[in-house]
Amino acid sequence: MGITDSFLNKVERKTNVSKESILSIAERLKGGNLKDEKTIRGVIDELSALTGKPVSKEQSDRIVKAVVGDQIPNNLENMLD
Repeated sequence: MGITDSFLNKVERKTNVSKESILSIAERLKGGNLKDEKTIRGVIDELSALTGKPVSKEQSDRIVKAVVGDQIPNNLENMLD
């Protein structure tokens, strides 16, 4: 899925995280290993800090399990409606 401007605008409105920050994280992930737990946890921590929303250990564990297990929905735009 390509990241569209419309998608970035929705994410920015919902999270108050700038497009530039979103694209920076996406670029880092593009070259990273999404099967690496350390990488995923780093992104979770960064997003938590950017949004000002704490993520519990349990939530982080569930996110890591979903990403590593390829359980992420194909159409993320539907999650923002």
